[in-house]
Amino acid sequence: MKADSSFHINFKLQGRSFSSKEELIDFSFEISSEVQIFLKQWFNEENFVQVKTSGSTGKPKLIQLQKKHMINSALATGTYFNLPENTTALLCMSPNFIAGKMMFVRALTLGWNLDVVQPNSNPLKNINKQYDFSAMVPLQLFNSISQINFIKKLIVGGGVVSNELLNKIQNIDTEVFATYGMTETITHIAVKKLNNFNSVISNADEKSHYKILPNITISKDNRDCLVIDAPKVSNELVITNDLVELISLKEFKWLGRFDTIINSGGIKLIPEQIEEKFSKIIHQRFFVAGITDELLGEKLILVIESSSDTVSSDEILWNIKNLKLVTRFEIPKEIYFIEQFVETPTNKIHRTETLKLL
Repeated sequence: MKADSSFHINFKLQGRSFSSKEELIDFSFEISSEVQIFLKQWFNEENFVQVKTSGSTGKPKLIQLQKKHMINSALATGTYFNLPENTTALLCMSPNFIAGKMMFVRALTLGWNLDVVQPNSNPLKNINKQYDFSAMVPLQLFNSISQINFIKKLIVGGGVVSNELLNKIQNIDTEVFATYGMTETITHIAVKKLNNFNSVISNADEKSHYKILPNITISKDNRDCLVIDAPKVSNELVITNDLVELISLKEFKWLGRFDTIINSGGIKLIPEQIEEKFSKIIHQRFFVAGITDELLGEKLILVIESSSDTVSSDEILWNIKNLKLVTRFEIPKEIYFIEQFVETPTNKIHRTETLKLL
């Protein structure tokens, strides 16, 4: 299959087959202008697609992804999850961003039957048919639990899956996987199973390990951050800001972000690990951060998306201390309430901009 001129003979969109790329592009406008814009990009004469990064860890920027690398990524996903031609797939994410674009590339490359619905927080609301595969962000999965049986295999990315959501998906038939990746690696390069565990797994910690896809090599730099060598999807080494523990040459455990580490009185605190512990008692959206403090350099604070009328900071502190969820260094010095967090274009919490509201 040539990336710039053709697509798999079995590809279908909204149940319809197409004899040419022109016919497909014309039809796509009936779905949305965003879908049509991407398909025009995909079938143009360039050997790359221009993509905007999410902006969750910095200012969004435009980068160029090679079409041959995007096809390689699609092939790897199809092989790893056993999704051959005629797979039925649901796209419920925006084609403006890499996750949505790659669902199209997988379908075009592998010959899937792809249905597209308007991206929103409850994408299965009007769905009444079975799909082999789909991709969602955690919020979409959370709101779709009652209908998630319509999806056989689901990948979840774009945010941390909370303990509350993990508990909700343990007894469903859908196979759910967390993915690790970024725009620069053309979505996921590693996958972590979230439910339907084999009883043979006795060590609960093994459930938190990401397993890398084929043709990828991982290592750590001197900051203990993940370095990805994935020649089939990137011409360069991808040096991340993700702190990891390497379990083996094929597995790693994600610990948090290097650029969010809080140095409080000489004690290094990893926000993501603290947040995982707090998620057992806080059910609203929240995050922890460090702000300037004369004595400590930085002090740990907790920011909750709520009005202070609905939850008490004293009650939260009492639960944190008495349930012994964290060490004494991980107890927040201040708790702030914000009615609505600032979000990135991909609906992730924009921590930097949200903190400015304080």
